[in-house]
Formats: sequence, structure tokens, C-alpha cells
Amino acid sequence: MSKYKGIIFDLDGTLLNTIEDISDSMNEVLQAFNLNTYSYEEYKHKIGGGFRNLILNSFPEGTDENTISRALEMLLKIYSEKYLNKTQPYDGINKLLNLLVERDIKLGVNSNKKDKYTKNLIYKFFDSIPFIDVYGQRENVQIKPDPTTALEIAENMNLKPEEILFIGDSNTDILTAKNAHMDSVGVLWGFRSREELSKHGAKYIVSDWKEILDIVE
Repeated sequence: MSKYKGIIFDLDGTLLNTIEDISDSMNEVLQAFNLNTYSYEEYKHKIGGGFRNLILNSFPEGTDENTISRALEMLLKIYSEKYLNKTQPYDGINKLLNLLVERDIKLGVNSNKKDKYTKNLIYKFFDSIPFIDVYGQRENVQIKPDPTTALEIAENMNLKPEEILFIGDSNTDILTAKNAHMDSVGVLWGFRSREELSKHGAKYIVSDWKEILDIVE
């Protein structure tokens, strides 16, 4: 019997390929400020810490706080209109989730995306999956790699941290798992490299969703 009875998933780059909608939205903001835009590939290295960090990573170094705040407000508005345009689940993810449910693995989502968008996306693409909790960025709750939300999900699963896998595509997710005393799985179909996942101590690194089933069996 597997020691893993629960899995907490990251969202962007793990369950859903959201890079195009995020990039399109951020580029529209940059154009409004007469700044250079970036490619989808370049944005893979800029996202992962919430929208404020995305702006900090996209605007010139030393940009004043007032400009950052205006850009963030603009980004939230634009993304709210674009976030369902091109986003899709990665191949095999729906099958993976259904197979995990069949194996009585408890499931949750911990994202740094705004909570409203996180929930809307999960309910749009995975409405039949009985997630225990789906959490994005919430007011007065620290975002990943702070372990607060991951541990809250563990408590609601009635599981110990060591019984849970935390699955994500970036160093932020691997560090979240480490901070929550959970084993981590880094996925290679997302936005970051094997080198990054390995450097930050991923226990497992997978390139195919079927490998996740092997880990929990």
C-alpha cells in the first residue's frame, strides 16, 4: 500500500497550460506603458510568484511603487477578460485525476493565482473531480513557498504532511513541499527545467503523467 494518501497540485504549468493567456495579458500592460513585450517562452521564467512578482519581473528594474500598483490593477482587469481564452489542461491530466480518484487519493489545489481565477478554472475544466480544497492567492494568507495553505489542505484531508505529495513545475512548488514537510514531484511539461527542479530538491521528477500513478502505487 502506498504511503501517499493525498496529492496537492499546483495549477499553472502543472494541471493547466495558462502561459498564453497570462503572457497576452502582461504584454497588453507593457504596451500600455510603452515597454517592450516578451515571448511565451520568456514568460515561463517570469511567472510563479503571483501577479505582483510577474510585473516586477517584466518591468525595468527600479520601477517606482506607484507604477507597479497601477500596472497590477491593469493586469488584473485585463486577465479577468482573457484567462479563459487559450488555457487548456495538459494532455492526460483529466485521465490522471480520475484514476487518482478511483484509487481513493485525496486531491487539493494550491496556487499563487488569484483565488477567484483558480476556482473558476478548476470548476471549468475539472468540475467532476471531488477536490477537498481549491485555494489560490487569498487576502491575509502568505503565498507559496509559505506552507500555510498546503498545511491547511492537509488538515482538511485529515492526513499527515508525510502522507501527501506536492506536485508542481517550479522551484516555488518544491520549496513549498519542503516547508510543509511533504514529498515533492516536479513535472517537466510545465514552465521550468529539470535543472531547476533538481537543484531545489525535488524528490521525484516526471515527464509523463503516468509516472505519478507509479509513485502512488
